[in-house]
Amino acid sequence: MKAKAFDIRLFKRIILYTKPYLFRFNGVVLFAVSLSLFAALRPFLLKQTVDNYIKFKDESGLLLYIILMGIVLMLEVFSNFFFVYWANWLGQDIVKDIRIALFKHMLSFRMKYYDSAPVGQLVTRSVSDIESIAKIFSQGLFMIGSELIKMVVILLFMFYMNWKLAWIVIVAMPILVFFTRIFQRRMQFAFEEVRNQVANLNTFVQERVTGMKIVQLFNREDIEYEKFKVINDKHNSAWIKTVWYNSIFFPIADIISSFTLGCVVWYGGNKILDGDAITTFGDLFTYTMFITMLFNPLRQIADKFNEMQMGMIAANRVFEILDSKNQIQDIGNIEAPRFKGVISFQNVHFSYVENEEVLKGISLEIKSGQTVAIVGATGAGKSTIINLLNRFYELDNGAIYIDGNNCKDYALTSLRSQIAIVLQDVFLFADTILNNITLNNPSINLETVTNAAQKIGVHDFIMNLPGGYQYNVKERGTMLSSGQRQLIAFLRAYVSNPSILILDEATSSIDTYSEELIQAATKTITKDRTSIVIAHRLATIVNADKIVVMDKGRIVEEGHHTDLLKIDNGFYSNLYKSQFVLVK
Repeated sequence: MKAKAFDIRLFKRIILYTKPYLFRFNGVVLFAVSLSLFAALRPFLLKQTVDNYIKFKDESGLLLYIILMGIVLMLEVFSNFFFVYWANWLGQDIVKDIRIALFKHMLSFRMKYYDSAPVGQLVTRSVSDIESIAKIFSQGLFMIGSELIKMVVILLFMFYMNWKLAWIVIVAMPILVFFTRIFQRRMQFAFEEVRNQVANLNTFVQERVTGMKIVQLFNREDIEYEKFKVINDKHNSAWIKTVWYNSIFFPIADIISSFTLGCVVWYGGNKILDGDAITTFGDLFTYTMFITMLFNPLRQIADKFNEMQMGMIAANRVFEILDSKNQIQDIGNIEAPRFKGVISFQNVHFSYVENEEVLKGISLEIKSGQTVAIVGATGAGKSTIINLLNRFYELDNGAIYIDGNNCKDYALTSLRSQIAIVLQDVFLFADTILNNITLNNPSINLETVTNAAQKIGVHDFIMNLPGGYQYNVKERGTMLSSGQRQLIAFLRAYVSNPSILILDEATSSIDTYSEELIQAATKTITKDRTSIVIAHRLATIVNADKIVVMDKGRIVEEGHHTDLLKIDNGFYSNLYKSQFVLVK
């Protein structure tokens, strides 16, 4: 949906964010009014000075009015300072609140949302688009309001001083308003295109920087460079279009303003020469200032309306995310105690894409304290089971029970606090090892972490790093090897003291030394704890209490390692032979 140039519904929604700052909002309005009054009062005082004191050579009166104009000027400066400062301050506080609301909303989204939403686009919405909303207040709404008030006050002064000269200005104004409206409409479409191209550019750069290793590994530099040039050219063209419209409009506005001023001087000058008592030299002096002050606000309004449009378009994009209903339904009211770890999947059906089932009626029973391994070919649905257990996605049909209660009946935070996962692709933040292990949980201190590290045998590895637990792993943990990152993730899961532990391909991409550490650690942390292990390497799960074999979204075999090997031409036995039997 395209944003309107001025969407009342959207505007009202934005204004709701001003409620906590009502005093400041009213203050900005007050300073806008006073700024307009003082700005119009200065030329009026100049008229009085020319007609009543300079003309009659009254030095004392001249000095008095010069002092009055100085005082009015200082009040105008004072009002302008607080108007600009408070308007910008208000805008920044409002976008702070919107940004917090947006980020909180995004934290509750289903994983399905992030599967399809480009990261760069979300970054654009959360940062630059929200910053544009601030301009609605700092550069748009209040500035436009101030200029409109100033125009009304100036017109009142002009009619009060000389209604004949005022009508010349009134006749010229609709012409400028007509061109202003055309300009605004063209800029609306231009700015919408700019925002689209900014999002596309951010998305492209985000993905290529993140995947730079792949780009260089497959010699894609030239290809990606050419793609970037195309996207950047589109971005450039969108901005050039706004420059083009500005280049046309502002000269036209200057011509209309100058022509109007010329007409006023010509008409007023002839009236003075003809002895018209109504028109004075003070009028001409003052009208010269008033016309500039009247037509400049129209130009400013057109310019500020551009900022308003940018803000409204950005707000529309941000509120689209805020209005999206992609959250996991957290309607459970059971606060999970420490789970016994009895898990039951009952006829579970699930699809990431509608009508393309990944799980086709899974039923599985896991006893308390059991270590259950899940094996199968890529795409069999192994990791999907884990995603559903954590309620990252909603089931299509069926149910999952933990300790006899449906997963949906547990409060989401409570449920996930009892489950720890070690993923194949470990994500580490640009922070210290300690903070990546504790995730800034205040209840987990350094002593707890070091004790846990010693128990599972990774303490020495950490202490050999510069700074030990205070070593900064940089973005995504690039300062560590994949094996080291896996060990950190293993320790992170262990210190959370979960009731249910999940290892998802935790040893599939690590070196032999790290694997030995993890194998030793696994025996420690799976003890007296329900554990689910997803693995490609069958050597790591031969001692599991139960092995579940999956194929194409179904469970095809389950049992102990020795029992499954006895199945003639079975899925598991064939998989085992392919890994361990040498083909002569």
